[in-house]
Order: sequence, then structure tokens, then C-alpha cells
Amino acid sequence: MSIRVFLIDDEPKALAILQNKLERFCPQLTIIGQSQKPEEAISFIKSEKPELIFLDIAMPTMTGFELLKEFDEPNFEIIFVTAFDHYAVDAIKHCAIGYIVKPVAKEDLILSVHRAIESIEYKHTLSKNKQLIANLGVRTFQQKKIVVPTQNGLQFLKIAEIIRCEGTDGYTKIYLEDNSSVLSSHSIGHFADLLDDSIFFKTHKSHLINLDYLESYLNEGYVILEGKHQVPVSRNKRSDFLNLLRNNER
Repeated sequence: MSIRVFLIDDEPKALAILQNKLERFCPQLTIIGQSQKPEEAISFIKSEKPELIFLDIAMPTMTGFELLKEFDEPNFEIIFVTAFDHYAVDAIKHCAIGYIVKPVAKEDLILSVHRAIESIEYKHTLSKNKQLIANLGVRTFQQKKIVVPTQNGLQFLKIAEIIRCEGTDGYTKIYLEDNSSVLSSHSIGHFADLLDDSIFFKTHKSHLINLDYLESYLNEGYVILEGKHQVPVSRNKRSDFLNLLRNNER
């Protein structure tokens, strides 16, 4: 599991040192950006949604605590990095996962990162467990939701709203009824196993379709789905696909 990280410190040298140590000692993290300006950082965090931020407390235009107050629901983990020990009590009050004093020691950094990752994974597990409980109370497969890991975290998709899935380079793009799409790090094979084969059909090694959205089959070997999706049906799948259509009134 790769954790997306953003760094905030008004001192460029401190940022460079922290980035270097994270790259050397914490390979499970992916640094997606950094900023010396808290106002700029707020905008970035809201748009890119990192899972973990390293945050300096004592900055000239806005403290780290003031930055946090700009978020109604700060759903990211926080590791405070500062040269001032007396801020520790306030950091604890703000439920910080970690607190590192400059200069940053390797052992303190690794421990804080480990705790942050545990917390992030716990939240994901909790979300997945909640969805499992919800699904247990749903009678039909189409009313259930699937949990899809994405770059930004977890998304819960209603199965009935999935039009099709398209695999490429080990990833899967999921097309939804509202014309939006979601990119998952899982392969197309994962979704072929996950989704009911009485409702979904794998027309091609890279394509999985929801038969409830089927509009027509073209003799050239393509199907047309609602929303003007055209999907190929491979030669070795055509016979099974046509037999399925003959045996099922949809």
C-alpha cells in the first residue's frame, strides 16, 4: 500500500532534508508535493487529498494549527515537525499521529510513519467492514456495493450503476451510469471474479460488461451499451455470448 504524502514547512532547507530522509527510510510513502506557503498548501490538500501530511507548526503567516482549522473534516493523518518542544501538548490535543522535533532523527521518523500507516489502514479496514455489514442486509446482488481502492482511497460503487469495466496495463477503468469513471489499481480479472457472471459478461480479455445496459449486438463483433459505449466481443467469446443472449430474456 503506497501512502500519498504532502510536506509543509516555510524553510526550504528543512523541506529538502525531510524529503531526503523520507525517500531513504520510508519507501512505502509517495511524496506528491510540498509547499512553503500554508495558504497554497490548503488549496493543494483540498484538491489532491493526500493521506498523510508532514506539517511544521511555527510558520510566519499561519501556524500549523491555524492551517488545520481550515478543514471541516481533516480526513488525513498528520505528523507535526517542529523545532519547538513546548508545542507538544497542543499537538496531542489536536490528535496528531506523530510529533518529530528538528533535527529529524531517523528512528523518530520511522516510528511516526509506521503509526500513521497503521491508522490509515485501520480507517480503510473499518470502511470496508461497514460496507460488508451494509451488503449483508441487501437482498439482491444489484443493490449491493463493491469497494474499489483508488489513488485517493476507497470508493463504494453501486453494482447496478456499473456499465462496464475496461482493463489496461494492470489497471481497470470502471464506467458508471452517471457518465463518470473510476480508475482502480486492480486488474480486470479481479472484477470479473468479483462481479456476478449472470449479470456481467467478459466479452474480451480487457472488457467486462453489465448485461442490463446492453442495447444491441453488431455482426462485426461489437456490442452497444447504454450511453453509446461500444465494446468489442472477441472471436472466441462470440458463441458463448450469443448463446447467453438466446437463453436469457433481458
